[in-house]
Amino acid sequence: MWARRNRAARDFYTRLLQEFNEEKKGSSKDPFIYEADIKVQLISKGQPNPLKNILNESELVFIVEKAPLEKEETSNIEEPQSEETVISDFSTENAGPLALPVGRARQLIGLYTMAHNPNMTHLNMNQPVTALPPLWIRCDSSDPEGTCWLGAELTMANDSITGIVLYVVSCKADKIYSVTLESLKHSHKKRHHVSSITAGGFAQYELFKSSVLDETVIPSQTMITLDLSWSPVDEILQIPPLSSTATLNIKVESGELRGCLNHLYRELKFLLVLAEGVRTGVTEWLEPLEAKSAIELVQEFLDDLNKLDEFGDSAKNETETVKHDTAAVDRAVLITVRGDLDFAEQLWCKMSSSVVSYQDLVKCFTLVIQSLQRGDIQPWLHSGSSSWLSRLIHQSYHGAMDTVSLTGTAPLQMLLEIGLDKLKKDYISFFIGQELASLNHLDYFISPTVDIQEQIHRVQKLHHILEITVSCMRFIKSQHELLFSLTQSCIRYYKQNPLDEQHIFQLPVRPAAVKNLYQSEKPQKWRVEINSGPKKIKTVCQLSDGSPVDHLSFHKHDFSELTLNGSLEERTPFTTMVTCSQVHFK
Repeated sequence: MWARRNRAARDFYTRLLQEFNEEKKGSSKDPFIYEADIKVQLISKGQPNPLKNILNESELVFIVEKAPLEKEETSNIEEPQSEETVISDFSTENAGPLALPVGRARQLIGLYTMAHNPNMTHLNMNQPVTALPPLWIRCDSSDPEGTCWLGAELTMANDSITGIVLYVVSCKADKIYSVTLESLKHSHKKRHHVSSITAGGFAQYELFKSSVLDETVIPSQTMITLDLSWSPVDEILQIPPLSSTATLNIKVESGELRGCLNHLYRELKFLLVLAEGVRTGVTEWLEPLEAKSAIELVQEFLDDLNKLDEFGDSAKNETETVKHDTAAVDRAVLITVRGDLDFAEQLWCKMSSSVVSYQDLVKCFTLVIQSLQRGDIQPWLHSGSSSWLSRLIHQSYHGAMDTVSLTGTAPLQMLLEIGLDKLKKDYISFFIGQELASLNHLDYFISPTVDIQEQIHRVQKLHHILEITVSCMRFIKSQHELLFSLTQSCIRYYKQNPLDEQHIFQLPVRPAAVKNLYQSEKPQKWRVEINSGPKKIKTVCQLSDGSPVDHLSFHKHDFSELTLNGSLEERTPFTTMVTCSQVHFK
C-alpha cells in the first residue's frame, strides 16, 4: 500500500512538473487528463480564474476537477451528495466544471504535499524538488462541512521549500448569517496561536449588469462594478469608508440592447458587411431598417435635392434630412448628434439602413451618378473627403466626370469608403465635443495611411471606446476628469492591443467622487480577510448575492417571496468561509 502511494506521489508530481515546464516555454495550455477521472489545467496570470470570486487570486495556479465521463460510464455511477447541493455531472452535454468527491480531493492534496516534503527521502525524487504553483481542487461539498474547494500552497524561504499551507473553502446559501467579526478573529487566533491580527475589507457594487430580456437573445456580457478595499474592518457588512481604495471595473460589449448607441453600432455592422464583401466576395446583408426599398429612398432623396436646388435652399434640406436620419442615434441625450452631414454621409444613412442586395447597390449608385452627370444636383461635401464618390462629385462641378464601371467589388468599395469617412467623423465629433480627446490622441484610429481593412479594424476599436465611455457616463458624468482618464486609458490600450470586448478596463477613483453609487446601496459581494504573519495565513468570510462556486448548484427551498418577474425581494446570501492550516517541513 505504501509503495503504491509513494509511486502515486511521484507520478502526480512528475505530470504537474511537466505541465509547469511546458507553460514556462509558452507551450499549449490545454487541460490534461490524469488517471482517467481527473482533469488538470494550469491557469496563467491574466486568464479567467475561478478562485477570483473568493480569494481574488490571479497568479499561476493548478485547477483540478472531475473529468467528464463517457455516457456509458455514467449510467451506474452515483456520488454522495449533501442535501444542500446537486452536482450537475450526469450528462456529458453539461459544459460546466465538475467536482471531485471530497475524499478523492484530499488524496490528491496528500500526494502534492508528500512530493514537496524534503523529509520524504524514500520517494527517491531528485532533490531539491522544483516548487510547483498552488494546487486547488473542486470538491462536491459531500462532507458535513460543505467543502467546495481544497487548496495547497507552498511556503518558501531563500528559494527553499519550508512548508505548506492547506486551505478549506465551504459555501452555504442561508438567509440568516450568524457570523460576527469578533468570532472570526477569535477563531483565527485560536487556530494559529497568534495574538496580533489585521482585518481587511472588500466590497463590490454592481453598477450595471445586463439581464436576460428574452430567452431567445444571447445575454450581453456588459458589466460595470465598483470595488472598494480598506483596513481596518469594524463590523460585518461595514459600509466602506471614504479612506478606501476604489476601482471601477468596466467590461462593455458593443451593441448592448438597452444601450443608446444601437443605431451607430448597426452602421458599424453594415460597414463590416461591406468590408467582408470586398475582402472575400461574399456578402451577408443585414435586415433592413426601412419599409421602403433602397432604390425608392435614394430616388426620393435625389428628387428632394433637385427641387430644393431649384430654389437655392439646399442647406435647409440638409438640416432637415440630418434631423430625420440621426434622431435614432441617441435618445438618451448623452451624445451630441452631428448636424452637419454632407451629401455622401446622408446617402450612407439612406443606403446602410435599406440595401439588402448587390443589385440594390448598383441601382442606387447608378441613380446618383446619372443625377450628377445631368447636373440635376450639385451637392456639397466636407473638405478633405477623398472617397471615390467625393472625387466624382468634385469632377461634376466642372462638368467632366470619369467613367465608372459598377461591376465586381466597385460598388461595395464605394459605399465602404463613404461609411468609413462618416463614422470617423462621428467619433471625432463626440470625443472632441466632450473634451475627452484631441485629434492628436485620435490620429492612430482615423489615419488614412493604412490599408482600408486596417482602418476598419481601428474604427471598431474606436467604437468600443465610445461604448465604454457612454456606458460610464450615467455613473460619472459629472466627474469629467474621471471620464477623461478612462477615455485616455482605453486609447492607450487600443494603440497597443487588438480589439477585445472581454477586456476589463480598470479606473482608480476617489471614494468621495463615487460615494453616491455605494453608500446607500447593498453590495453584491462583501468580504473580510483576517491575516496574521505571512499573507498566506488567512481566514476569509464572504457574503455574496450569487454563488461564488461555479461547479455546484445550491437549492433555495423558500420561494414564497418570488415576485412576478422572478426576482427575490430579499435575495438569499451565500456565506463562503476560507480557513487554513500551516504545516512546517523544516
